[in-house]
Amino acid sequence: MHSAFNIVIWVVSLLAVVIAFGALIASRKTWEDFGKGRLSMDRDQPRDPGRASGASMAERDDEIRQLLEARNARQVRRGEAPIDVEQELARLTAPAVDSALREEIRQLVVARNHRRARAGKPPLDVETEIQREISELGGL
Repeated sequence: MHSAFNIVIWVVSLLAVVIAFGALIASRKTWEDFGKGRLSMDRDQPRDPGRASGASMAERDDEIRQLLEARNARQVRRGEAPIDVEQELARLTAPAVDSALREEIRQLVVARNHRRARAGKPPLDVETEIQREISELGGL
């Protein structure tokens, strides 16, 4: 009876280990969600990177302007020619548009003009509309 009891204990223990291992593999998602709930903050709130407020854009421009003025002061101390801070700020904050994006915007403007022509409206100037779209993209 004593040896039968040992066999039963070992069989039950091994069976429990196999079942536990199977449950662990089957519930991998459970471990990823462990400790997460409605009241816990497991990540930062998602921020919409495409929409910058006017205040943050102005703050960014002020900080860039300060950096440019400091660089300008160093150049003057070294005897180099100073740069125009506002012109350099405009160059640095201008949206970077490659030729593929410009061509895609051109195609959209041409398609918009075709729709306007079908509706009986006058067509828009393509280059002006491209520049307007690019400037709108700069605020993103």
